[in-house]
Amino acid sequence: MDFVQIIALGLLQGLTEFLPVSSSAHLILLPLLLGWEDQGLAFDVAVHVGTLVAVVSYFRKDLYCLITGWFASVFKGQYSTDSRLAWLIIIGTIPVGLVGLFFGDLVEIYLRSPLVIALATIAFALLLWWADAKGVREREQHQLTIKDAIIIGLYQVLALIPGTSRSGITMTGALFLGLTRDASARFSFLLSIPLIFLAGSLKTVELVQIAESVDWFAIITGVVISALSAFACISLFLKLLEKVGMLPFVIYRLVLGAFLLYLYLV
Repeated sequence: MDFVQIIALGLLQGLTEFLPVSSSAHLILLPLLLGWEDQGLAFDVAVHVGTLVAVVSYFRKDLYCLITGWFASVFKGQYSTDSRLAWLIIIGTIPVGLVGLFFGDLVEIYLRSPLVIALATIAFALLLWWADAKGVREREQHQLTIKDAIIIGLYQVLALIPGTSRSGITMTGALFLGLTRDASARFSFLLSIPLIFLAGSLKTVELVQIAESVDWFAIITGVVISALSAFACISLFLKLLEKVGMLPFVIYRLVLGAFLLYLYLV
């Protein structure tokens, strides 16, 4: 990988991991358009680690409260809004974890195609628009129930379909349940932490098993670039979300999906 490719893919992963625009669509489209070779599993692991570092860093104070609250609930029987939210994040992660564990290979074999990505990019953009337009947007994340966490967790299962956008589909589910845009985004980002950690761990195991040669310059640069861009993206997104809503991202996804259909069908 040359330096330009490292920077571009690191930025792309960092900017699209948490926006409701589908990082998988972008990571497939950019190398295709520019004729780049596949970046390899090691680099994929690196940029995922970078986005994990970003979201953990941004929500470090929240995570401290969630973790200490969770341990207090487990070992001392002391329950709080933080311990409750921590349990809801765990519950919301279970559906995608189970489906990914048992059916992840089928997804890779049958759904990882440009046509599926294009159609998912368009279809779930329209669903996001509908949720944003029709949602009452009155509830905060601490008002979530176990039922809500399960429902959002089931929405997150759809993120296994390439082109869906994990952040986009979980925000869609949260908006349908009446959460504010800010609460939907924050719960989505917190929900991403165990999932990115688990996905990164699995990719690391795969990397060790295939003994792929590692370009450490590309790895370190990829981690730094994806972490910095993801941190900036989260911060800016949360500041602007209530003002701009989801419509700009919906329009962008529709254009992107139509462009992908043009590339592969025309």
